[in-house]
Amino acid sequence: MLQCYTHFDQILTLQDAFKKDGRNLLPRDISLIKDGAIIFDEEKIHWVGETKNIPLNYKDLSSQSFAGHVLTPGLVDSHTHLVFGGDRSREYSMRLNGATYEEIANEGGGILATMEKTITATEEELLETAILRVEQVYTYGVKTIEIKSGYGLTTESERKISRVIHKLKNKYRGKVQILNTFLAAHAVPGSFKSSSDYIDKIVIPLLEELHEDKIIDFVDIFHEQGYFDEVDTERLFTLCNQLGIPVKIHADEFNDNKGAIMAVKHNALSADHLLCTTEDGIKALSESSTVATLLPGTAFFLGKPLANARQFLDNNCKVAIASDYNPGSCHCDNVLLIASISAKSLGLNIAELWSAITLNASHALGLKDQGALRAGLKPHMSIFKCNSIDQITYSWGKNLAI
Repeated sequence: MLQCYTHFDQILTLQDAFKKDGRNLLPRDISLIKDGAIIFDEEKIHWVGETKNIPLNYKDLSSQSFAGHVLTPGLVDSHTHLVFGGDRSREYSMRLNGATYEEIANEGGGILATMEKTITATEEELLETAILRVEQVYTYGVKTIEIKSGYGLTTESERKISRVIHKLKNKYRGKVQILNTFLAAHAVPGSFKSSSDYIDKIVIPLLEELHEDKIIDFVDIFHEQGYFDEVDTERLFTLCNQLGIPVKIHADEFNDNKGAIMAVKHNALSADHLLCTTEDGIKALSESSTVATLLPGTAFFLGKPLANARQFLDNNCKVAIASDYNPGSCHCDNVLLIASISAKSLGLNIAELWSAITLNASHALGLKDQGALRAGLKPHMSIFKCNSIDQITYSWGKNLAI
């Protein structure tokens, strides 16, 4: 059924950003429409423009006025670890008081604490807490959420997390688009003699099982010194290519491990973190469709320098921003807040900011049919109660989404 929304104070369409594939964006590429209208059905957008210019063949449609509101492409959080057990709030206070990662771990904190609580939680308990988190994220205007496994690191617990994400996907179908990423290759449990041993015994068998059950959308790996090396990544990505599963990668966070280059080699949808990526990795990304996903919330949370966003942007890379919402290194679930706060420090103009959490973030999930408001694309949209897009990113911590 066709629907007609009229008289938005502004519609941020990103039509020109879409035409430029989200690269080399200028402020005007937001393609703003004043007193705008949109006509759509469940499958696609049919028309976008000024309310006074609605085509004659749509004039008889009943309409709903949205005066005093702004319409944008649906917000996308393309990197989260939303399903986990336990609470690590005390660790942040410890960090503020000068505790190191080792000291926190020695007192029972760190990723092992999350693993323990996630492993011991039932599937129903994990689902219940995850539902509360998704509901909260939705209130910010976020319409697409990628969720990773990775806090179990055993066959049983990683299967459990992936099933919880699958249940979330089904529960919120039509309301929030949820993508399920298999990240069993997140860390190597101490009970395994090597990363390769863990890949052999846990990651690959479970990957094949979940793929057979059609539960997972993507596969990710933490490619970093002390975690998973180039050989591990090559092996996992080669298998994914054979199975037809798109891949993503945690790359170059602590060191320049050439993770960005590996991402491009394997046509990864995105390479995420990129704090230490050097010129060769940036060049590889610029010549590819792989999206450079920056996670400034993690840098803020840990007190680390931000990624050099301008170096990526000025070299023709597609750049997205995601929250990295997780219990240990960024317990912030609001990607719009993170992007708004970090934009000036990252050197983003307004089109780069909005594309980073809509258009390019959609492409980081392989969703090329959304991320802008133009005829033919899917009607993934967010609505904010305000008069201007400027008010949305200006009002830090104030939720204007409806």
